[in-house]
This record gives sequence, structure tokens and C-alpha cells, in this order.
Amino acid sequence: MVSCVALGVAGSAAVALPATGRAVRLLVLGDSLSAEYGLARGTGWVALMEARLVRDKIAATVVNASISGDTTSGGRARIGALLSQHRPTHVVIELGSNDALRGLPLKSSQDNLVAIAQAAKAAGAKVLVVGMQVPPNYGGAYTRDFYAMFGEVARSQGAALVPFLLAGIADDPDPVRWFQADRLHPNATAHPRILDNVWPVLKPWLKA
Repeated sequence: MVSCVALGVAGSAAVALPATGRAVRLLVLGDSLSAEYGLARGTGWVALMEARLVRDKIAATVVNASISGDTTSGGRARIGALLSQHRPTHVVIELGSNDALRGLPLKSSQDNLVAIAQAAKAAGAKVLVVGMQVPPNYGGAYTRDFYAMFGEVARSQGAALVPFLLAGIADDPDPVRWFQADRLHPNATAHPRILDNVWPVLKPWLKA
């Protein structure tokens, strides 16, 4: 397995992998939730996913092209070069939270997500969309529409969908214990839970 760890920088290290089945090249296009913001390297959900792929003998190359603070427009601007460089067979899109934090129009965010998915599909990759939610203080209509956006993108593009990356974390009765001091970014204890939210969708998607 080859891992390019976060921050969009092409660093890699080969790991021997006794694997069965077709090898995949998995690109994760995300923001700080996938870029190990505030965490020790190797403790974020993407790194934990790599370890689980090894454990389950799923041959893979994982490129984590996530950048803290990235938006859907940033991902849209970067996807072409990433597809050309890494030629992934599978693309995970984990973007949108920073759009909400900046109050960007949902229509623009949705258009960007669709464009990223279409670019990935045109390059021959399968797509998985990772959904997010925002707190109710954003207003009822915005909260509903933001959550629905990810499902709409996945349906329109024939993509797989993780409904809510932070399920059981942000909506925990005591969510503070799962977050860093800024109360925005999950702590290391939360990231195994994040992987547990992604894995039931991701594993069959990779094997399909």
C-alpha cells in the first residue's frame, strides 16, 4: 500500500500487502476532517482505513489529498490534476463543511460536488460521497437542505453515500468529549468511530 499523507503533498511509503482480488487506487479528496488536523500523524480515519485494508487483505493504494480548510470549489479546482497524477479507480469526496462555515450558497456547493464527481467518473473512477450535517443554529431550512445536498449529489451521479461522517459523534448526547478544544475538529478518540461510519459503505464499494 502507498500512502500520501494529507496536506496535498505527494509523500509515499510502500508497504508489502498480501492481498486478494483486484488492486484499487483510492483518492480521498477532503478537508481537515480527513487531513488529521490537530492529530498525531497516523491517527486520523484515513490512516486507520489503510490499516484496516491491510488487515482485511484488500490490495490498495491510498492517496490522501485532503487539505485543512478546503472547500468544494477548492476541490473542484484540484481534482483534474489529482486525477491525472494518481489515476485513481475510486474517489472519496469529503467536502462541504467549510462551505457552510463560510456561508457559501448551497447551489454553488452542490454544483461543485457534482463537477468533482463527474470529473472522477469521466476518468474511469467510482465515486463515494461523504455527507455532513450542520448544527440547528444555522436555521432549519439551511440545516435540512445542507444535509439533503449530499444525498442528491450521490443519487444524481450514481455514487455511493456515507450519510453522515460524524454520526454518533456530533450527535452524541455529550459531543464535547469527542472534539478538540476548538469544538470543531474530532479528537483522536473519535476517528475510529468515523472509520466505523465509513467502512460499511466503503468496503463493498471497493470490492464491487
